[in-house]
Amino acid sequence: GTGSGFVFTPDGFVLTNSHVVHGAESIKCTLPDGTAMAAELVGDDPDTDLAVVRVHGPALVAAPLGESKALRPGQLVIAIGNPLGFQATVTAGVVSALGRTMRAESGRLIDGIIQTDAALNPGNSGGPLVSSRGEVIGVNTAVIQGAQGICFAIPIDTARFVIPRLIRDGRVRRSWLGVVGQTIPLSRRRAALEHLAAAGGVLVTGVERGSPAERGGLRAGDIIIGLAEEVVSGIDDLQRVLTEDRIGERVEAVVLRDGRRVTAHVMPVESRARVD
Repeated sequence: GTGSGFVFTPDGFVLTNSHVVHGAESIKCTLPDGTAMAAELVGDDPDTDLAVVRVHGPALVAAPLGESKALRPGQLVIAIGNPLGFQATVTAGVVSALGRTMRAESGRLIDGIIQTDAALNPGNSGGPLVSSRGEVIGVNTAVIQGAQGICFAIPIDTARFVIPRLIRDGRVRRSWLGVVGQTIPLSRRRAALEHLAAAGGVLVTGVERGSPAERGGLRAGDIIIGLAEEVVSGIDDLQRVLTEDRIGERVEAVVLRDGRRVTAHVMPVESRARVD
């Protein structure tokens, strides 16, 4: 497989997409001047489709990182990568929209996705999306096959959160409850009767044996509507709450059970889930 990436520190750390390098037996990076060198995987996070690899070479120039939160629709952006193997190809476009969402291969929702009409093709994955000031504001990651001018990039603000964790731990630590569930809607009447902030929740369809959920008393048929004082209106909300900070923290889970509101106390543990 082939993809793109960019050096973001002078000592050779390179950012790319997780799907470009995940599961690779060996990795080779080729610089714009044609120099090829072996690279080692530092860490990857399938949930945000980001990965860090490292190369060792002289006089590496780091790309400056910008801030994606400052972007506005209509702003000029430039995509750089190796589409279809054509090295160092540059395309230009504008920011079409902000705040899109996209599913990672792991099934987790990635928030804040940048939509652009800068032409991307297979091989652009992992390359930088650059502002007119020459700052990286996104990591190109996906196109919609058959569509024209609809391409997506992971915001660099997300990468700023992920990068230090990948360098430190080789992964992004997240917490885990051990429930199998699905998003379900709740009627407006029921939401009003229960004084719910959202007309939805997570229906628990299964609880893993020995999991924090089982120890906390959660069971199949419960509808989770809150966790750690955060509103849970669906699976995506539940995933957002289960961050690294929740590992080993005793939190309240608010559920609807047999028509009654019940509070359970659970202590999430570190998730070991991986995408292979």
